Amino acid sequence: MSAIVLAMSMSLDGFVTGPNATIENPLGEGGARLHDWMFPTAAADHHKAAEQQLSGVNRQLYDDFMSTGAVVAGRGTFEGAHGWGGDHHDGVPIWIVSRHEPGIDIGEWPNVTYMSDIVGAMTEAKRAAGDKKVLFHGAAVLAQLALTSGLLDELEITLVPVLLGGGRSHPPALPRPWLARARSATLAAQLRERGSNCEADHHYTSLRRRSDAGKRPRDG
Repeated sequence: MSAIVLAMSMSLDGFVTGPNATIENPLGEGGARLHDWMFPTAAADHHKAAEQQLSGVNRQLYDDFMSTGAVVAGRGTFEGAHGWGGDHHDGVPIWIVSRHEPGIDIGEWPNVTYMSDIVGAMTEAKRAAGDKKVLFHGAAVLAQLALTSGLLDELEITLVPVLLGGGRSHPPALPRPWLARARSATLAAQLRERGSNCEADHHYTSLRRRSDAGKRPRDG
């Protein structure tokens, strides 16, 4: 059965964006550093070139969430990323949870559907994904709603060794069943600080709901 996975990068002080995040600048001030582990050597418009350079655990994590069979996202995340050009990856269907009409033109993007009902969006996405996972992108408010409503099956956090000092924080309250399982791996990545490269580690944690807690967690 398909599982819905929320994947996000988070700073050491618990933020998933930098300060003053907007639809025009969804990662906020300095928030792009949260994703340098994925694209350490490329500018924002050269992600394809950076993708080809990924290796090790970084490559494994990237391939994992890019192998999903559908995407559900919030309007701010989607429109802030210019709708991913109508294709997040491999032409999979995309559902956008929003109570508002699209703020960008999606007329030529047949795979994109706006829905006001998060339950309906999740249900349709799981059906479309088949036996693949559904990737969920959402800011703090939408993520908290999905968590407390029991709609998520897995939460994947990449803890990045930067301090943002403000921004949107990760949902602070996890429902009790989420404390059942965890596995971790170390990600070697290059971070750029003040124009110079330095080596740093990322810590990756995956939490799953208690429904599959009968199996022992695996490290690595």
